[in-house]
Amino acid sequence: MTVIPRDQHPISRKDISDNALKVLYRLNNSGFQAYLVGGGVRDLLLGKKPKDFDIATNATPEEVRRLFRNSRLVGRRFRLAHIMFGPEVIEVATFRGSHEDHETSDRNQSQQAQSGMLLRDNIFGSIEEDAIRRDFTLNSLYYGVDDFAVRDYVGGLADLKSGTIRLIGSPETRYREDPVRMLRAIRFASKLDMRIAPETAEPISQLAPLLRNIPSARLFEESLKLLQTGHGYKTYRLMRHFQLLEPLFPLVASRITEQQDTPMERMIEQVLKNTDYRISKEMRVNPAFLFAAMLWYPLVEHAEKLAQESGLSYYDAFSMAMNDILDEQCRTIAIPKRITTTMRDIWQLQQRLPKRQGRRANKLLEHPKFRAAFDLLELRANVQRNPDLEALAAWWADFQISNNTQQRSMVSELGPGPVRKRTRPRKRPRHPNAKNNAPRQENKHE
Repeated sequence: MTVIPRDQHPISRKDISDNALKVLYRLNNSGFQAYLVGGGVRDLLLGKKPKDFDIATNATPEEVRRLFRNSRLVGRRFRLAHIMFGPEVIEVATFRGSHEDHETSDRNQSQQAQSGMLLRDNIFGSIEEDAIRRDFTLNSLYYGVDDFAVRDYVGGLADLKSGTIRLIGSPETRYREDPVRMLRAIRFASKLDMRIAPETAEPISQLAPLLRNIPSARLFEESLKLLQTGHGYKTYRLMRHFQLLEPLFPLVASRITEQQDTPMERMIEQVLKNTDYRISKEMRVNPAFLFAAMLWYPLVEHAEKLAQESGLSYYDAFSMAMNDILDEQCRTIAIPKRITTTMRDIWQLQQRLPKRQGRRANKLLEHPKFRAAFDLLELRANVQRNPDLEALAAWWADFQISNNTQQRSMVSELGPGPVRKRTRPRKRPRHPNAKNNAPRQENKHE
């Protein structure tokens, strides 16, 4: 263990959440060890503002629960305490111990799949054991409020200074214990602008299929961390390099080319760059738009195939294709219904945007998802370099900023829309035994 005293590191209590400090002090004053740990310590040492603060302690989850009435215990795989201060949640974990040194038949304490993945990890230990059970060296640094020192058990400070993402222990074993660590490795490399140590990087491509064993709901949350936290474009490039796209986005991965210059590939790169820019400017981003853009070309390709093979109209084939594409994507990442509903709206509006005659343009403008649909239209025009799409996008861009008189003029210049053929109602066939077409006379005695 290396101890870095207060005068040799930049961490100050004024940069730590008041609520995290309350938890640390109460645990210490109750006779327990308690340290700030993980990304919070890492980011403070790098001069960044942490997004949350996690605490490690030798108090069990039940002891933490008794100390804090505003807490709740969560998780089965990893038993944790969440201490709630309004919108802020401080996560408190008990020091993890080694599975090899503890024999237990209690499946709630320890359980491991044949693949090596840990299904339960509730064996508790010391801070030294906890340090080597963590995933990456730069996440295994501990800051205490009893002496304001930083404790380093695995060389995390050296890796932090050299900009290296390094797994603790055997990379293959650690990835098999939790395959999501492969995603975390590339996310940290992108976020912190660091390199992945060769021995940590080497098994990723080979072990990537293990991610199929991870629950799709967890992979949805991980996909948002990968692509919607401000470094999505760099992360996407690393996902392609390490063959991590296929377990999460198989519809995209199957259409990746060596030239990397198809409309789909250009679309994904552009939407991720735009997302990163919006996050850097503290603007809102919507996962529904991101997923709708990523899956647009697989959707169109599937719709065209259905229309050709089934003889359905393109409109009906497009509706069926939306169901098929969403079903297949949700097998790997469980996109919630509130998001898939918005994706459907954005996709369906692409069929309606070219139809602007009469009152249609104004009705489309009032649609709650019009802006997202227009943004996708602009993206399509840019990546396809299609003059007709470019003209359509330009028309809608002008229409949005025009006054009522100008809008009416723009619509009238389009000319009449396609005339719908009105079908006459079919006559009921005449019954072969009927003598004439005269209406039946009512019998006054009936």
